[in-house]
Amino acid sequence: QVNLVESGGGLVQAGGSLRLSCAASARISSISAMGWYRQAPGKQRELVAAIPSGGSTNYADSVKGRFTISRDNAQNTVYLQMNSLKAEDTAVYYCNTAPPLGWALPWGQGTQVTVSS
Repeated sequence: QVNLVESGGGLVQAGGSLRLSCAASARISSISAMGWYRQAPGKQRELVAAIPSGGSTNYADSVKGRFTISRDNAQNTVYLQMNSLKAEDTAVYYCNTAPPLGWALPWGQGTQVTVSS
């Protein structure tokens, strides 16, 4: 079983940047698609960025041009660079498998991102 541990969140002013990390307890190179999700209070969890083992990345329209997802299979880690943060980016951020995979790993505890306006 692969466990996921997210880190790097915090409190930042609007316009600032954060870099999130997702460390997996086992090899992720065989997982064809990984993604970052977020869940704001009172809202459903949404996929914001996805990265396949090869090929182009995908982003939700709300973060396109501001967020960059990357993965380091040798380190079993997935990253999310977040720039030009907005108050509406405030949420708990999680990583997990991404579409088109139809299965998920156990969810980690997530990392809280709070953007003050």
